[in-house]
Amino acid sequence: MNASPRPAVHAASGNPLGAAHPRQEGPTDLRLVPPALAAWAAAALALDAPPGWVTASALACLAAAVVLLLAHRLRKRGRAAAQVPPAAPLWRVSVAAVLLAAAAAAISAGLHGADVRRGPVPGLARRLATVTAEVELTSDPRLTRPRVSGDHMAPASVLIEAEVRRVERVGDTMGAVTRTPVLILANAGAPHGRSQGPPEAATGPSPWLALLPSTRLRVTARLVPPLNGDRVAAVLRVRGRAAPEVVAGPSGPQRLAGRLRAGLRAATDGLPADARALLPGLVVGDTSRITPELDEAFKETDLAHVLAVSGSNLTILLALLLGPPGLAQRVERRGLAPRLGLPLRATALVGGVLTLGFVLVCRPDPSVLRAAACGAVALLALATGRRRSLIPALAATVLLLVLYDPWLARSYGFLLSVLATGALLTLAPRWSEALRRRRVPARIAEALGAAAAAQVLCAPVVAVLSARVSLVAVPCNLLAEAAVAPATVLGFAALAVAPAAMPVAKALAWCARWPAGWIADVARTGAALPGGGVDWPGSWTGALLLALVTAAVVTAGRRLLRHPWLCGVCGVLLLLAVVRPPPLTRVITGWPPPGWRYAMCDVGQGDATVLAAGPGAGVVVDAGPDPRRVDQCLRALGVTRIPLLVLTHFHADHVAGLAGVLRGRSVGGIETTGYEEPADQAEFVRREAAAHGIPLTHAVAGEERRTGHLAWQVLWPPPRPFPDPDGPNDASVTLLVRSGGLRLLLLGDLEPPAQEALLRSPAIARLARVDVLKVAHHGSAYQDPDLIRVVAPRLALISCGAGNPYGHPAPRTLAALRAEGATVLRTDRDGALAVTGEGASLGVARE
Repeated sequence: MNASPRPAVHAASGNPLGAAHPRQEGPTDLRLVPPALAAWAAAALALDAPPGWVTASALACLAAAVVLLLAHRLRKRGRAAAQVPPAAPLWRVSVAAVLLAAAAAAISAGLHGADVRRGPVPGLARRLATVTAEVELTSDPRLTRPRVSGDHMAPASVLIEAEVRRVERVGDTMGAVTRTPVLILANAGAPHGRSQGPPEAATGPSPWLALLPSTRLRVTARLVPPLNGDRVAAVLRVRGRAAPEVVAGPSGPQRLAGRLRAGLRAATDGLPADARALLPGLVVGDTSRITPELDEAFKETDLAHVLAVSGSNLTILLALLLGPPGLAQRVERRGLAPRLGLPLRATALVGGVLTLGFVLVCRPDPSVLRAAACGAVALLALATGRRRSLIPALAATVLLLVLYDPWLARSYGFLLSVLATGALLTLAPRWSEALRRRRVPARIAEALGAAAAAQVLCAPVVAVLSARVSLVAVPCNLLAEAAVAPATVLGFAALAVAPAAMPVAKALAWCARWPAGWIADVARTGAALPGGGVDWPGSWTGALLLALVTAAVVTAGRRLLRHPWLCGVCGVLLLLAVVRPPPLTRVITGWPPPGWRYAMCDVGQGDATVLAAGPGAGVVVDAGPDPRRVDQCLRALGVTRIPLLVLTHFHADHVAGLAGVLRGRSVGGIETTGYEEPADQAEFVRREAAAHGIPLTHAVAGEERRTGHLAWQVLWPPPRPFPDPDGPNDASVTLLVRSGGLRLLLLGDLEPPAQEALLRSPAIARLARVDVLKVAHHGSAYQDPDLIRVVAPRLALISCGAGNPYGHPAPRTLAALRAEGATVLRTDRDGALAVTGEGASLGVARE
């Protein structure tokens, strides 16, 4: 009998606990994987399938499984009677398990789908009925993110998931008792632009935001069908801003969880903005303070999982209790439990209580249950050091969660959690071992292997969601990971002690500000890199293409590791692609062209233009609707200093991107129109200027300024506001600019009444035959033909978004410009534009 080689492996490791080699325990047990995948697929298909189809499919699977099991049993008996060794193939049992799992998932999904479709609520929603309903909240209230819709900001709303328990149509005396999931949509006040403050700062406190899950309300609202059929049967649109009518308060556990969460928020109130926003998100998934700018930075660097409750949160807490991986069941175990004298069984009990507390405080909704289950699976394998049991445990967790909540089968979050956990259990150990064999330090190898493995498996799904692939995700996750654990532990400690000792909680939160601030800095820095991400097809075809590209890169990477010098060259090339130094970018791409005078950024349906004012300097006119796009444009142009930012008027498609202009740049001043409408957008600009210490002034006709070779005169609005302006467009700041011998006319969004008044003004003599015209109002049909004839530009540039619903630019405007001999270019088709030269050498370049 041969001796097992395992003792030799352990002895050779030099570690009394043995070597944790990924292949040490034999092949991975994959028997539970096919049933889990079958249940997943069956649940996804059966949720909205007809009941008859679900029933027939489930019965067919059950019948086939019974036949296979009977055949296997008969074959096994036959071999036993013939005294043949029991070597019958188990494929029948495996197939039967797959069929049983699919049948169970189909039945569960069919029942959950029927819950959404049955009862009176779906029918009332199709008739857009106004009802009085008694509802029980099942989630925390959350605010919608600010969103630009045309020239205004969409009003903020409070979203709450709930169950309708009783409903009656307004005017009816009879009500119906039901239990139907809905989404409540309530007004939260008017938004104030894309503020750098938290979303609730833009709307003021709303009574809806103070509600806790399990609270019962009575609301009068209109039922409308949902945009998608997942989870909810209808949307309850509550009109007005009155406080909701509370029928019954929240349950005891929810009140306790609410006090703990409120205590953590109070403990972080005095911290810097980033730490104040991040700590509640890191600890309990409370993202209400996360600003749109910071949220976008986390998404662009693939760090969004840090802001959500994930299995890693629970893993960190349990690791603090159990100690380092692999020692939990040994006398050498560490952590808090042995220091407190707790035996293994008591430690397991405390771990279970801690898990229950985690689920309670972070809310027992499906995403938290998923996170707790996946985190417990990862920790179980790490704590026991048995990697061979990880995949079966993960598969069992997937199977049970899908049977418990079939809607997870259609959840991208669930898919990402499973892929990330699977990557940590399969690819990460092997890649870490390969790096250690190449003399990479163990801790660095493990962190790099984990980050790379998770990115490889999750990137295709992330590309479907964001239509973008991050090139900085792995380094950003590596840099942030070092701070996640201390921030999480200190944050949970502050949450636990806040109800009893707020000063101690504030001290703990103050200590947590450093790692939380580091995470925010990593996200902002990574998002600010001009080549940090590339656009990618946001479809499953694009996901498949990215998977193939990733596989090719990984295969090539394994060969590159044999040639360190070649790895170094590839690393330098990747670094240059991400950083994109302006001189190198200009040589390779030709953008921006040398000696550019005026640039029109491609910011979608909005305006953002730049007048060159010297090396690294530019006068910016309007900020567009999207901070990210205007920031990228200014970075590509190499603009780091802005002597003056002119905001022609306060419509959102001209000012909502202000945070992107201010990001990392020195701004000498902001000049705006004196007509401060819409009021919320004007207040947003004032707040941003004050936050950055930038002086704010009003432009008036006749004002003249100069910086370097650039000079301009304000033509509009007049010293007093234009009499009875037809909205903010007619109060747009209009500039006549000279850049050397080049003359440019920037009309903002002026419409015919103001254009006609401009023609009657003393400035008309200066407008004849300009070189470049920034066409008013995105090339809309509302233009004064007489002004076009007088101006007669050589170049006419139009900023508009592809596929915009307004029909910009209008065909008749294009025809009028071309009739005067103008060359017309537009950002929706030509991309960003840059004007070069003057006189006979006047030209325009496309990005």
